[in-house]
Order: sequence, then structure tokens, then C-alpha cells
Amino acid sequence: MSEGREGLNAAEWAAAREEGRKLFAGPCDFVAAVPTIDRLPPFSLPEVAFAGRSNVGKSSLVNALTGRNTLARTSNTPGRTQQLNFFELNKTLLLVDMPGYGYAAVPKTEIARWKRVMDQYLSGRVTLRRVLVLIDSRHGLKENDLEELTIFDHRAVSYQVVLTKADKVKPGALTRVWEETKAKLAKRPASHPEVMVTSSETGQGIEDLRASLHLLASLG
Repeated sequence: MSEGREGLNAAEWAAAREEGRKLFAGPCDFVAAVPTIDRLPPFSLPEVAFAGRSNVGKSSLVNALTGRNTLARTSNTPGRTQQLNFFELNKTLLLVDMPGYGYAAVPKTEIARWKRVMDQYLSGRVTLRRVLVLIDSRHGLKENDLEELTIFDHRAVSYQVVLTKADKVKPGALTRVWEETKAKLAKRPASHPEVMVTSSETGQGIEDLRASLHLLASLG
């Protein structure tokens, strides 16, 4: 599961990893919890949003990236994140934890409200650089994942798939999921070509993801 890593050579990628480490070693502060679109923070820094099915590990990944155990709330209850949560990283990048899609133990009216807020956010946020779509390595892309990706494609919202919970899958099965995921993304116009593999438990892929986010932030 080796790729070009943003088109950089080995030395350039090593430098990006170091800059990514410095970026995520800096302060990361909670900015706002946004239940409605009128309460969005003003446009300022580049933003990266984290999306995925409920309980896919979004909050755990944010915590692993920042090296903080309690920055984003984690829960075994699907649908716990019920708003857009903004965190400012080192005065350089905003991280946005989005509500999970798919199953959630809340009323349908509440799910519909979340969808409206996210639709408006994705459609009008000019500072949004990329959406990281988290996919459970044990299951791969499911129908509701593909539906979300189609929405991103239609709106020309750049996204990148990140496989989570890699420690829960045997190496051979993980490689198959990675290959199948890449194949399904190949003809999607808004998809980033690189599929990253991570584990919040073991740290697998965390340094590489930090490097990629540093490169995004450096675009201004």
C-alpha cells in the first residue's frame, strides 16, 4: 500500500512529515460548536473537515492527530456528534468534526436538520480545502458512503478517503479493502487519488496524514 505521497520524493516527503509533526504539536483550541448555519465562524484559515458513517472513528482520529485524548469527544453511541465542531490548529488550520451519517439513535427530524446544516456548509464554505471521508477498514465503502461521495462529486467538493481502524484487520484483508476502495474511487471527479490507511490505536498512518494536512495548510 505505497503511493506517490502527494507527488513528493523521499526527501521532500520526510520534510513534510517533520513540518506536519510541528504543526500538530502546536496548540489546538476549540473554536465553536455549530448547530445552525448562521453560527458558522467567519472565513479565516484553511479548513479540513472530517466526515464518515456514525462511529467510524472521526473523533478518535482527530484526537490521535493532535496527540490529545479529549480534544474531540468519543463515544460508543452512534450519532453522538450532533453539530459541526471547529478546532483551530496552531493558528494555521481549522479542523472540522462533522456529524456522522448513516445510523444514528436520534429522531429523523434531527437527522434531517444535520443534513441541511452540512449541505449548506459544504456548498458555501470557500475556505474548505478538503473533506476527509473516513471509512472503517473492516467494511470498506458501503452504499451510504457512496451516496455521500456522489454528493461531494456533484458539488465539486474535494475529498480524500481515509481508512480507519486498520489494527482491526489482518494485513491481507486490509490490502484488499485498500485496492477495492481505490478502484471504486478511480472515476470519481472530486476524489483525491491517494487512499490513506490509519489506526488511532497504533498510530499507523498518523504521521503521513499530518504531513498531507500540513501541505494543504501551506497552500493558504
